[in-house]
Amino acid sequence: MNKKYYISTAIAYTSGKPHIGNTYEIVLADAIARFKRLEGYDVYFQTGTDEHGEKIENKAHDAHIEPQEYVDNIAGIVKNIWDTMNTSYDAFVRTTNPEHERVVQDIFKKLYDQGDIYKGEYEGWYCTPCESFWTESELVNNKCPDCGGEVHKAKEEAYFMRMSKYSKWLEDYINEHPDFIQPEARKNEIMNNFIKPGLQDLCVSRTSFTWGIPVTFDPKHVIYVWIDALSNYITFPGYEVNGESSDKFKKNWPADLHLIGKDILRFHTIYWPIILHCLGLELPHKIFGHPWLLFDNDKMSKSKGNVYYADDLVNKYSVDALRYYMLHEIPFSSDGNFTIELFESAYNAALANTLGNLVNRTIGMINKYNDGIVINANSNEDIDAEFKKSISEYVNLTKTKMDDLRISDAVDATFNIFTRANKYIDETSPWALAKDENSKDRLNTVLYNIIEAIRQGAVLLQAFLPGTAEEIFKQINSTEKTFDSLKTFGAYSSGTHVNEAKVLFQRIDTKHE
Repeated sequence: MNKKYYISTAIAYTSGKPHIGNTYEIVLADAIARFKRLEGYDVYFQTGTDEHGEKIENKAHDAHIEPQEYVDNIAGIVKNIWDTMNTSYDAFVRTTNPEHERVVQDIFKKLYDQGDIYKGEYEGWYCTPCESFWTESELVNNKCPDCGGEVHKAKEEAYFMRMSKYSKWLEDYINEHPDFIQPEARKNEIMNNFIKPGLQDLCVSRTSFTWGIPVTFDPKHVIYVWIDALSNYITFPGYEVNGESSDKFKKNWPADLHLIGKDILRFHTIYWPIILHCLGLELPHKIFGHPWLLFDNDKMSKSKGNVYYADDLVNKYSVDALRYYMLHEIPFSSDGNFTIELFESAYNAALANTLGNLVNRTIGMINKYNDGIVINANSNEDIDAEFKKSISEYVNLTKTKMDDLRISDAVDATFNIFTRANKYIDETSPWALAKDENSKDRLNTVLYNIIEAIRQGAVLLQAFLPGTAEEIFKQINSTEKTFDSLKTFGAYSSGTHVNEAKVLFQRIDTKHE
């Protein structure tokens, strides 16, 4: 049986249409999920929407519609963008799902019965957009430390979770599992800023709004976002508090990777592990806090008017052009930057020139010099051995970088295959070989080697640019798409007739008026 791999994104908050900064995460997760499937893993990939809270209630009120209608609309928009980006999720979940709500109520009751949740009163500075209470010392210039917005004094009866009781346990757990929080810099931030100073108990219910899951034994309280939203990772695969969880849950839990934005790392690395620990469940293997995609080095926000949406960019450029930029141009642990100029420059350099031009001219040469037939004549020279070795090294490097979640570096390694193939064309000069009747076998061998390198690169590209990979396989007329076919150089069938060359990425004229 294939080894399982459960990957999740954070669930998107249904307050509005997601911009490309929000969309980056689903594309990143999709590349990891697709790569794991290529490697033979039985992947379960979950994403979805977070649909409760005061902010939603207010937005629905302002729009003169019921909250459910409001979230139905936004959830549809989110799903449409995820689909537009050609993401291969297995489950799109919504926290207004009745089964989710039932299990969340069971979780809350269990934690209360165990004494991990107790009733008290909350007084503090409240930020409505973030739906968070803050103490005086946590404020930054008397503003919310997360969003920088206004806060107001608020007091209400609430249930609390005893986070403080598990502070030492969590600190020990993180120290004993050094890969639990990635990247390292984020782990240090969580440890030094939150855990080591000692955890405060957490407010886990609210009475000031009604758009949420009611506490069964105290219905004027609704269950707060941290138990409601975070629990999606276990409720949808089929967790049951009474131990009668589904086979799907038993197979997939614990999650192998929670992929989340660095801004919600605290909730996933402090609150969530403690909730799971109190439920007697294993913790996820890894929580990766990815960086942000900035616009011109500034955080994207509608109020600043610097927002781009995936569907608009896809309509103008293509799905894979945007996927390439998101996956390649955002480093492992530092923020990436987006401007149209940077985007178009990367598009022309990597997609139109390095990849598109390589495939186009290779197929063109095969059609011109050999009636479209690729033949491995095994007329090898020293340069071929070095070429094959370098292709193999880039394949292995792609895998190593994916294992380390260095997606940008993995895309780089894959594109190095195409760069190396372009260089090999220059080194072997097929057009010169074509003029010499005695070099027919050598010409065939060179053309075969280039096609096989393209094929190997296309196998890896299935994770990053799936539509482009499919188009390449079609043009070179190959069905050898598996990871196993990369083990040795030469899986492309000699005697294959290539199809017509079509432009993969039309070069963009960047001279804007």
